[in-house]
Amino acid sequence: MKRYRHYKKDKAVVLSCFGSIIEQQRYLDLKELVQKEFPDCDIFLSFSSRMVLKHLEKQDEKFKNLAQILADVDMLGYKHIVVSSINLFPTDEHEFMKKIVEGFKSFSLANISYSDAILTKTKQTSSFLKDLHVEISKEDTANVFVIHGTPKLDTFGIESINYCAKYLEFLDERNFAFSLEGAFAYSDVKDIIKANIKKRGFEKVQVIPMLLVSGNHYEKDMFEIKDDLLSDFQSSVVSLKNQKSFNLLGIKNVQDIIVDNIKETFTKMGLK
Repeated sequence: MKRYRHYKKDKAVVLSCFGSIIEQQRYLDLKELVQKEFPDCDIFLSFSSRMVLKHLEKQDEKFKNLAQILADVDMLGYKHIVVSSINLFPTDEHEFMKKIVEGFKSFSLANISYSDAILTKTKQTSSFLKDLHVEISKEDTANVFVIHGTPKLDTFGIESINYCAKYLEFLDERNFAFSLEGAFAYSDVKDIIKANIKKRGFEKVQVIPMLLVSGNHYEKDMFEIKDDLLSDFQSSVVSLKNQKSFNLLGIKNVQDIIVDNIKETFTKMGLK
């Protein structure tokens, strides 16, 4: 086919991210890390949040959404394209990414595939949660894990969210898990959570945001939860020595999962 002669470049990886107005640098750092892991690939960033894209445009920072980036990468002539899902859970944003990729596969001559979301595989997820628990836990302090959540109970990937919450609470009696705006939202169950923490004898509580980056939800919601807990406990938002503000994207285990998922996707495509 004559059209295929225009596909002269080898491999590309597109990092499909939601984006952040406050923590955009986290994604740029991730791009640099992935480039080091895959020196024979060209790495591209895409963002799905239109609000983020519009804000960045006002700052004279030009970024594009996944459909636009795939069109560019296809036009540049890459034969093999992996879209890496930089979504914590395989929920709505991940499903939307899959639809875009499947659409491009209908007409592009490139070999295009996509990776799993970060917390998709049981073994990887359990290992990550166990290591996170060990790293942040203090002997006399309750851990309050805040998962973003999803407003609909029939959302794709909700099993992943539920598994994480249950596994964290199963790990240790210090652990309590709820959502920001989904099932068991803090605003709905905060009195129950406070009562359960008191029953277990804890006077100190730390809030752990289960968020990829420390964006608006971190700046606003996590500190509102911390302040609400202050009425009953000594409360704080968790911090790590190597991070200015706590975020999952800066944790090596999460980065390793992203890299492993890209490698696995290339392997499934018959490539190394």
